[in-house]
Amino acid sequence: METYSFLRHLADSWFLLLMTLFFLGICVWAFRPGSRAAHQEVATSIFRNDDRPAADDPAKPRKEA
Repeated sequence: METYSFLRHLADSWFLLLMTLFFLGICVWAFRPGSRAAHQEVATSIFRNDDRPAADDPAKPRKEA
């Protein structure tokens, strides 16, 4: 079998399957049940130091002076 034919067969079948499984694995990992807090933390991290320094523990709000 030619090298080109062999690589084309792999790309058409096995690599496509591998890439599809990798994509589905990433989706499952991103939407897993315990990831909401981590995604919320990352999404709001750029706004953390707008008015005052960030709290040591982001779960506890800082007391205003």
